[in-house]
Amino acid sequence: MNRVRGFEVVKKYEGQGLTLPRRQTLASAGYDIEAARDITIPSIWSLNFVRIFCLIRNGHDLIESDFLQAEEVLKPILVPTGIKAYMPEDEVLILANRSSNTFKRNLSLPNGIGVIDSDYYNNPNNEGEIFVQVLNYGVRPLKIKKGERIAQGIFIKYLKTDDDQPIESQRLSGFGSTGKKGGK
Repeated sequence: MNRVRGFEVVKKYEGQGLTLPRRQTLASAGYDIEAARDITIPSIWSLNFVRIFCLIRNGHDLIESDFLQAEEVLKPILVPTGIKAYMPEDEVLILANRSSNTFKRNLSLPNGIGVIDSDYYNNPNNEGEIFVQVLNYGVRPLKIKKGERIAQGIFIKYLKTDDDQPIESQRLSGFGSTGKKGGK
């Protein structure tokens, strides 16, 4: 049987009891993706950026170190999943937030959706492990337990333009990669 698309556990999580993503009903489009380990997502309101917000609100001029500090603390938290996805070259895996995350847990994906390209699979930097970017906009820290569903993945075929001329390059890095070998 030829494998076309699916999920695998990355080597560093083998034997740790991870569950491969599954659809929860016959009509579900998304495969539920779980956290690979326990992790606490701090509330954005407990981070130091609140001081910066107060300065802005009160009309104070900010200095460069204020901006840098705010940018540092507002970075999303990366939740490891311990899995990777393989698919044909003309498909993409879209990571979407679960509706219960925003409604019940105050958890959002700051990038809206995640895009996992087919060449992310088995990249040399992190073996193609999928991470889910999250921000906790609730007032309390959010504890996510290993095995909790944190996102859903949807495989989608994508189209190319008539005059498509991709840069011939090879992915060198992992998550959020723009580092490519070859091309311009």
